[in-house]
Amino acid sequence: MRMSQWDEGHTLAGWTGFAIATVGATGSGLGLCTGSALGLWGGLGVVLIGVLTTWALHLAGWGKPPGRRPVDEWGWRVRDLGAREGHPGCLGCRLAGRGRPAGVPARVGGDAGRDGTGTGEAVTESAL
Repeated sequence: MRMSQWDEGHTLAGWTGFAIATVGATGSGLGLCTGSALGLWGGLGVVLIGVLTTWALHLAGWGKPPGRRPVDEWGWRVRDLGAREGHPGCLGCRLAGRGRPAGVPARVGGDAGRDGTGTGEAVTESAL
């Protein structure tokens, strides 16, 4: 029996990023302790690679959105098929241009302020 129904981070993307970041943090720590700038910055570079790898795997469907999920989606090897549209409220998806922040209405008809086309009026989900 699992303790949390939120299941944050228990994904292939999360564990892969954690493993890469752990190697990078260890290398960076060793570089700091030995006085090696190359080791310090090399380790921080590996941590950055871990962050980018986690983000790429999340966007490919191997990460999961924040919030509650059904028990059958708790497994860390379960792929999220809704990742292409983006997860509401997910910073990683918003940075990739997917989805939109939770609670923010969609805009229709383009940006009226720049090119003069469309109204730029907000609409609700039901109007889409």
